[in-house]
Amino acid sequence: MNQMVTTNDLSQATRPLRLGFLGVGWIGRHRMKAVLDTGVAQAVAIADPNPDMLAAALEIAPEARPVEGLDALLREELDGVVIATPSAQHAEESIRVLSSGRAVFCQKPLGRTEQEVQAVVDAARKVDRLLSIDLSYRFTEGMRQIRDLIRSGSLGTVFAADLVFHNAYGPDKPWFYDKALSGGGCVIDLGVHLVDAALWSLGFPAVSNVASRLMSGGRPISGDSDRIEDYAIATIDLENGANIRLACSWRLPAGQEAVISAAFYGTEGGARLSNINGSFYDFKAEWLKGTKRERLVGPPDDWGGRAAADWARRLSEGAGYDPEADRLVDVARILDRIYGRHRT
Repeated sequence: MNQMVTTNDLSQATRPLRLGFLGVGWIGRHRMKAVLDTGVAQAVAIADPNPDMLAAALEIAPEARPVEGLDALLREELDGVVIATPSAQHAEESIRVLSSGRAVFCQKPLGRTEQEVQAVVDAARKVDRLLSIDLSYRFTEGMRQIRDLIRSGSLGTVFAADLVFHNAYGPDKPWFYDKALSGGGCVIDLGVHLVDAALWSLGFPAVSNVASRLMSGGRPISGDSDRIEDYAIATIDLENGANIRLACSWRLPAGQEAVISAAFYGTEGGARLSNINGSFYDFKAEWLKGTKRERLVGPPDDWGGRAAADWARRLSEGAGYDPEADRLVDVARILDRIYGRHRT
């Protein structure tokens, strides 16, 4: 029988968290290092079908044991599992880990549809285990300062938001382009960050309507098409009368590697996060005051692994189910509506 420290026991324990890592491609290894660098966790076991990825991960955590897949991971004595596998596997793998009594940190998207995400959240709630997703842009210092401005009332009543994520490259792994495996194209890959950043900053207001347009290779497609969208725009109307506009793409001729921005406009001012010189990593945040602007924060800001590190620290302190996980369902519901597949 597997032995495992319970959440309550863990808060009183002095030993590090015992974690498993499922999927250790570039992003999986990056998040693993961020978790281990907190000092509150150790890597006990690592699973990845690619021997090169596994070898690279073992360079970061040489004390960890390589194992064959999730079944083997779950035979280990673990407090939690970090999941960075293809999107189609996230929901099922997360539910299996949670049902075994371990906490989960998973790459986005948690599921390909609202229904899948709801099932994972329900599983976490049932066993009272900490569930977190790598919605990493929440953890940039710029987005946090903008959120604080909004919530403090410094911008007045926020009535509009414009968010953009154009990746001039697009994913390099084939499964991203198979809708059965990915759940969609640039919307579920990049738009998930935009939807989350907007709703999170605004305090998750009620949504009254969602309209969208999806395109593939320069031609419109429907949300139920087998083709993957590489360009999308969406409008989200809020019940309070405010409006959110989103745009995202893969391989757009943007003249730089990426265009990433999140702007919020209120009756007393605005605020904007934007990437610098096409960077995926360097951001500045500005407070917009009429025709003037004030710098709030700029690089350097080592934000990429903060979501994973935050999960590990909270888990080490004995955190169980966090009701904020319910918000993951809110984001998934908006994505379903962008794809035109929401339930009535």
